[in-house]
Amino acid sequence: MQLDYDLWQIIAIILTYLSAAFAKGISGLGFSTMCLPFLAMTVGLKDALSLVIIPSVLANLIIMHGAGQFTQTIQRFHLMLLATIPGLLIGLWILDVIDGGMAGALLGGILIIWCLVSFAKPDFRLKPSLENPLGVISGFLTGVVNGLTGSQVMPSLPYLMALGLNRQMFVQAMNCSFTLSSFVMALGLMKLDLFSIDAVLVSLIGTFFAFLGLKLGESYRSRLSTEMFRRTVLVMLSMMGASLIIRTIF
Repeated sequence: MQLDYDLWQIIAIILTYLSAAFAKGISGLGFSTMCLPFLAMTVGLKDALSLVIIPSVLANLIIMHGAGQFTQTIQRFHLMLLATIPGLLIGLWILDVIDGGMAGALLGGILIIWCLVSFAKPDFRLKPSLENPLGVISGFLTGVVNGLTGSQVMPSLPYLMALGLNRQMFVQAMNCSFTLSSFVMALGLMKLDLFSIDAVLVSLIGTFFAFLGLKLGESYRSRLSTEMFRRTVLVMLSMMGASLIIRTIF
């Protein structure tokens, strides 16, 4: 069977899965966030979006199972999660009508902002009265950004950080958002004819390498300085974000 991807693209995709999962295993950084800039440079952002969904969802479900507090998280953040859906639909509509290079540049900008927030680790807290209204706004905007660029972390990451959640609920809330977004994204990409059978096949093959990378990263976590590795990855992602922007301009 003839695939839409040539041999070198398939090798690059598999190596991206492996390295992104390795980085996630060591530092906890998001799999999709690591994958997208590499894949965008290999096959373009619009095609890259469909390649991260299957391995990302499987990894998220495993993490959600281990994190616990699922029912409490859904009860607390259901408004934020529901608001993500219309935002995603709007983002996907914009993605369909704009140039792929422009979408890649927007992804580059989101990556840089996310890296700056991760570097800064801001220590601010929201008032309890603001949690629900800002949660709806955060969910909606995260959906728009996700639908347009594939990035699932802005502005939901700083919003959840500002609530001072315990680790289990923070991880569960982020991964509930990631998983819901991924399912809606998959349906939207199918509607836009961007989620092809070839992308599914390559993703399923690559999932094995993603889990291999995750296990390798977890095994090396205790041997390396997690913070130093995390900072190195953030610098690399910032440079790739800048590269995506520069490629569009020039």
